[in-house]
Parts: sequence; C-alpha cells; structure tokens
Amino acid sequence: MSRRTGLLSLGVGLAAAGVGAVLGTAAERLAVGRPLLPAGDDAGSGDVTEREALGALHAPPRPVTADDGTVLHAEVDEPAEPDPDGLTVVFSHGYSLSLDSWHYQRQAMRGRYRMVFWDQRGHGRSQRGPKGSATVDQVGRDLARVVAETAPDGPLVLVGHSMGGMTVMSYAAHYGEEFARRVAGAALVSTSSGGMSTVDFGLDRLGLALHRVGPPALSLLARRPGLVERGRRIGSDLEEVLVRRFSYASDVDEELVRFTADMIASTRIEVVSDFFPEFSAHDKREALAALDGIETLVLVGDSDLLTPAAHSEDIVRLVPHAEHVVVRDGGHLVMLEHPDVVTPHLVALVERARRAGVHPGRETA
Repeated sequence: MSRRTGLLSLGVGLAAAGVGAVLGTAAERLAVGRPLLPAGDDAGSGDVTEREALGALHAPPRPVTADDGTVLHAEVDEPAEPDPDGLTVVFSHGYSLSLDSWHYQRQAMRGRYRMVFWDQRGHGRSQRGPKGSATVDQVGRDLARVVAETAPDGPLVLVGHSMGGMTVMSYAAHYGEEFARRVAGAALVSTSSGGMSTVDFGLDRLGLALHRVGPPALSLLARRPGLVERGRRIGSDLEEVLVRRFSYASDVDEELVRFTADMIASTRIEVVSDFFPEFSAHDKREALAALDGIETLVLVGDSDLLTPAAHSEDIVRLVPHAEHVVVRDGGHLVMLEHPDVVTPHLVALVERARRAGVHPGRETA
C-alpha cells in the first residue's frame, strides 16, 4: 500500500474515529437565562510544570473482574484522614481516553477525599473483553463491579465524562435500587443522554454522514491495525490538528495536546471500532429519573463539538434541580482545558452531597 493511501486511510480513521469522543475518537474521540461562567486568566494554559507531570498520578492497581471475566484496572486514592462519612468519589473517563484524563482533578482533590479511578474496558490498562461486550449497557455493569470491589460501603458521588457520563446513566438504569441507596451526588460532564445521531461534529452534512460511514470505515481499519499505528506515527501533524480541533476550544499548551494525543493513540483501533456504533443508538433518558433527589452537576463547554451544549440542556430539562454550568471557551475535554473552573464545581458538588447524605427510602421512577 502506498504512503499516500496509508495517510488517506489514517485521515478517514481519525475523522471517523474522532467522531464520538475526539471527533469522537481514533484517534479518541444552559439553563435558559443563566450566564456563562468566565474562564479564569490561566484556564486554558494547561501548565504542566506545576507539581506532577501530566499522567504521572497513580496508585497501586486494584484489579476488578467484570461479570464477563474481563479484568478492569482501578486505582484508589485514600484521604489523608479517614472520611467520617465513608464517602467515595468514583471517576469514569470518556471514549478513547483513560483514567489519566482526570489528572488535574486528581491532583487538586487527592488527600481530601477517597477517590476511585478506573479504565473502561479496552482503554488504558483494562482488558478489552469478549466480542460484542463494548456496549454502554456493559460499561454500566462494569461500574457496578468497580463500586462493589473498591467502595462496597458508604455514600457515593459518581463523576462521568462523555462516555463515562453514559456509564453513570447505565449504572442508574440497571441498578436502580443500589443507585437510590448509595448515590448522594452525580456529575455529568460533556455527555449526552441520547440523540447523538443528530450531532454533526461541526462538519455539517459531512459530520452527519459519519454516523453512517464511520462504523464500516472503522471496522475496515480495525482489520488493519498495523496500518493505523504506522499512520499515526507519520501523521502526527494531522493528529495534532484533529486533537486541537475536537478536544479543545482555546489555545491550550502544546504539552497538553501531546498528552491528549498520546492517550487517544494508546486506545487500540479495534476498541475504537467496537464502541463507536454504540453512541448513535445510546438512549438513557429514562435513567435520568434516578437523579431525582440527589445533588447533580451538569457541566459542558460552550464550544463542545462532540457532545454539544444542547445535549446538556436536554439533560437539565429532565433533571431540573441540577446545577447547570456552561464553561466559556470550553471544548470536549473541558476538565483538562479549564480545570480552574471544573474542579471547584466538582468539589462543591461533593460537599453538597456530603451534607445532604443518602436517603435510603428514596424511590426511583
């Protein structure tokens, strides 16, 4: 195969794969009348010189075996002092990313809260799982296993970004009684409860066509993983353009772009292909009823091309008591782009959830 053909295939793969989490992947990936939050002066700087380098925060692995035998990688950060309420914050990352995508939140909140971070199946250090297991329903069951193994007791605050938000909704849909009994708060960051087939990724009709041509294109590339990996190495300039375009809306630091591209590129094309068709079919709007009565944060960047702000508005219409935050100049990876905005809102959510506690008698609709 010629170099030109290889690059063309890479471009198709990046564009198709980028749909859904960094156009959604393969590389991955307002409440009415409320003002946008201003980004701070340093919000988009991505200063990687302070404290730990990006992706360097880890704890000893806590293997979790899913219900189908897939081994998932989890890590637990314990607080400096035992939490009197036994509260645990569980972070679920997005499509074609890894637990490292929560770097700034982990850095700011470590020692203060008991926190669990895990890699979704096929991502990061977790096993891929058997054929047909890359579904939103399955990752909801995976989250249930992670909770059972790493936080069997005490109240929970569940934080999910993009596909991780869908994972939280899936957990609520399949484990309603447990959700009502244990979950005191939830944060849905840059995510959607359904209707993804209408997202054009900022590409108009071409973007809408990707919902149709993306799955077969990715399936074809998944059968030639060596070509994709070679293309990624020689196509780094294209990759950087796509990562900047579909992950961020402001002028972030070059090292943050490289860190993001490396996370995305570490996700095997087969995994990207496995999950991609799920997003157009995803619909967990009914599961949002489980959030009634618990502290909820719905947060999105105002320039998110992958899960546009309108999808957060749809969630808030179904969860009207939720705090709704739209971050100015924010793209899809808003927690990495504007940690000075996102992290304080997460901390405030956890504190509200702690004060509210869990009400065992709460009913799910």
